[in-house]
This record gives sequence, structure tokens and C-alpha cells, in this order.
Amino acid sequence: MMLFLLHYFCFFLFKFQQIKNIESIGKENKTSVTEFILMGFSDHPHLQLLISGIVFLIFLISVLGNFMFLMLVCADPHLQKPMYFFLSNLSFVDIGNSSVTLSTLLHSLMTGESLISFTLCVAQFYFFVSFIATEFFLLSAMAYDRYVAICDPLRYTLIMNRRACVLLASMSWIIAFLSMVLLGFLISQVNFCKGNVINHFFCDFTALMKLSCGDVFYIEVVLFTEGVTLTIIPSILTLISYIFIISSILKIRSAKGRRKAFSTCSSHLTVICLFYGTLFCIYLRPSSTYSPGQIKLFSLLYTALIPMLNPMIYSLRNQDVKKALTKVIGMNHIKDASCHFPVMYVVRNNPSL
Repeated sequence: MMLFLLHYFCFFLFKFQQIKNIESIGKENKTSVTEFILMGFSDHPHLQLLISGIVFLIFLISVLGNFMFLMLVCADPHLQKPMYFFLSNLSFVDIGNSSVTLSTLLHSLMTGESLISFTLCVAQFYFFVSFIATEFFLLSAMAYDRYVAICDPLRYTLIMNRRACVLLASMSWIIAFLSMVLLGFLISQVNFCKGNVINHFFCDFTALMKLSCGDVFYIEVVLFTEGVTLTIIPSILTLISYIFIISSILKIRSAKGRRKAFSTCSSHLTVICLFYGTLFCIYLRPSSTYSPGQIKLFSLLYTALIPMLNPMIYSLRNQDVKKALTKVIGMNHIKDASCHFPVMYVVRNNPSL
């Protein structure tokens, strides 16, 4: 991780020197656009009310579900484990990603105002790609956690100690957010001369570049380099972890043991398939098949639906989370009962009566 961070630091210095050379050509390349218009789903005006209600409901469930999961992890000592620590970080990513992308869509749907300032648009793009990159690294760290738990269970507590977990999580956030500073800066220097109407519900890279003029080759090079480093490498590490995991599970003789071992990583596999599947459907498609309507629908999946489904997947398929949730609900029932029946509560807590 430290080698990756050092690599990015040197990479930043090299690219910033290139940016200075580009800026020395002239100041006329700076954009005159001060605000953009986000089209959102305005091409379907008859569905505006329905889309508004569905998006708001999904956003509300997503935020509340992830906050509830965070509170459960903090409140229950049985959930103070490495896997739930990484899941808590994933919940923060889901809340941040949904809030950054859906806030402008909800504001536009409810008020009819679809304007976004140039600075806010660049900031939205920066945080969006940073959260996506962070999720790639977190999913890779969780895959490594499952690898150690299944392939080397006797040394699990020794390897996945508190220091190692904090280091893996913090490096995921730091590398992702630092690496996207350069890309965000380069986007802010682009000259947008083909209008200011973005055919999307947030400031997506592909939709933004359709409005740019001039040479954006250096931005595409940076995007490709960071894309390979921040997505392909974690994906390969995740794949390698699961190759070893599946190999170890197949070596277990009893069918019950294999099912139990596989159940510990089934939720993680489900989230990986949803996350990777939607992103690859959007960004690995041929440009000739690019359809703004389809792109916006797929974007809703990983900005709204997946953050809503993640806490459900991990909660409904996890016995520890179910027990913690049942315990919290049971405690609330006891408190409510003691408020309605104070005499019985006093008698129950005073054996002498």
C-alpha cells in the first residue's frame, strides 16, 4: 500500500509539471462556462412524478439502512470483528455515494431547478469517482479478510488484527481520494464550448467530455492509468483471493462444512457481482452502443439501488447481524413495556416484593 502511495505521489508531480506546460500555451483555453444544466430524466416528463417518488424512497431507505447498520456495529460487541469493520466503511461509502449523486437529482425533480455551478459539478465528479475507487479497494480488502478466515483460520486473529484492519481501510480511502485529485483538477481546466447541457442526472465523465472541445488526450491517459490501477488491480486481487477460497472450500470433505464455509462469503460475492456488473455494463461497452437513457438507468443502479441493497444483503444473510437486530428490538420492547406497566417493572426488579 505504501508503495502504491509513493507511486501516486511521483505520478502527481510528473503530471502537474505537464499541466504547467499546457497552461503556458495561453490562458484562452480556460472555460467560460459558469454553470451546467443537468437534464436528468426530463426526456420523460410524464414519468417525472413517479421517478421522483421512487428515487426519494430508495435514497431514504439506503441512508437509513446504512445508518442502522452502523449503529448496530457500534452497539453490539459481537459485531466488533474485522468483517463488520470493513462493512461499516462500505456503509460510509454507500451513504456518501448516494448523497453526492442523488442530491442534485432529487433537488431537480422536486423543485424543477436543474442548474449546477461549474465548481459544484467538478466537486461532484471528484467525490463520485473517489467513492467508487474506495469501494473497489474495500471489496478487495474484504475478499482478503474472507481468504484468511477460510484458508488460514488458526492465524485469523493474528493476521487480521486491529492495526491491519485500520491500515487496509485507511489506505483504501487515502489512495482513492488522493489519486483522483489530479483527474478532478484536469477536468476543471477543460474548455467546454459545446454547450452546458449535461445529458445525465449528475456530472458523469462521459457526459461531461461530450461538451468539451480541444485536445483532452492527456485527461484520457490519466483516466486510463488511474482506472487500471484503481479498478483492475483490486479486481485481480479479489479474483486471486476467491480462487484460493474456492480451492480451500472444495477440499472440505463434508457437504455441511462446505456450505458453512461458502455462506461466510456468499454475501460479499453477491455485492461484488452487483457492483462490478453494473459498472462494467456502463464503462466497458463499445461507444457505438452508447445510449444516454440506458446509461442513466444503469447509473441509478449503482448510485441508488446497490447502496440500498448492500445493508439488506449483509443483514438478511448474516446470523450475527440478525441476532444484534433482534436484541435491539427486544430491548426496545422491554423499555416500552416497562413504561406502560411501571408496577410490574418494579416488582420484577425487586425480588423482595
